[in-house]
Amino acid sequence: MPWQLGPLEFSNRLILGTGKYPSFDIMQACHQAAAVEMVTLAVRRFDLSAEGEANILHWILPHLRILPNTAGCYTADDAVRVARLAREALQTDWIKLEVIGDPHSLYPDNEATLAAARELVKDKFIVLPYVNADPILAKKLADVGCAAVMPLGSAIGSGQGVQNPSTLQLISETLKPYKIPMIVDAGVGTASDACIAMELGADGVLMNTAVAEARNPVVMAEAMRAAVQAGRLAFEAGRMPHRSTAQASSPLQGIIASTTQHDGAPK
Repeated sequence: MPWQLGPLEFSNRLILGTGKYPSFDIMQACHQAAAVEMVTLAVRRFDLSAEGEANILHWILPHLRILPNTAGCYTADDAVRVARLAREALQTDWIKLEVIGDPHSLYPDNEATLAAARELVKDKFIVLPYVNADPILAKKLADVGCAAVMPLGSAIGSGQGVQNPSTLQLISETLKPYKIPMIVDAGVGTASDACIAMELGADGVLMNTAVAEARNPVVMAEAMRAAVQAGRLAFEAGRMPHRSTAQASSPLQGIIASTTQHDGAPK
């Protein structure tokens, strides 16, 4: 089912990155296998002076929308500056906003991210902020006018999967009145992680390392595509309730009576 992200409609809820792949041709094959419509690109990673196959832009399929990101920025001012450079270089108003607060954990700086988001929204950017999983921050970013909120499932590049399911559900509920999507970004390690994120109510999943560092990246990209689809279908279907006791799947009415008591003695 199509979904709305900013001013555009997409059919695939999976977004892939462009870093860490063994080669550019494998990166391209992964994008094709996952049938993605959008990919992220760190502004610091591309060199406009590079020619031909040495330029990463040569390997990004022409139909894909590029979502530049401000990876590597540690202040709001730096992130805003990099976003404006990306706008000029790539001719796009889309930006994945990243302001890192700690080089070891790579957790986002909430205050700096919010400050940069305010500035970029005023500057007519379509802002998708990468943040810690925090419903209050999500509300503030929605109030500012961000096009989506992208909470982490666990530490970026860790492959630990979704470590904060209850919080992600709260964020999803918080964003419903704003009608903007929640995209889980960071921590996915394998297909089941992506499926869980979608079952929790995520509108999309963004990942890079889980595919790029898989033993077979192309096959993993295909698996991630299927997992995101399955997770979304399960969420829309609505899971059965959790129960503390067993419940028979077959009706108890009309069963053939036993001629033996439960203690084994004949009646």
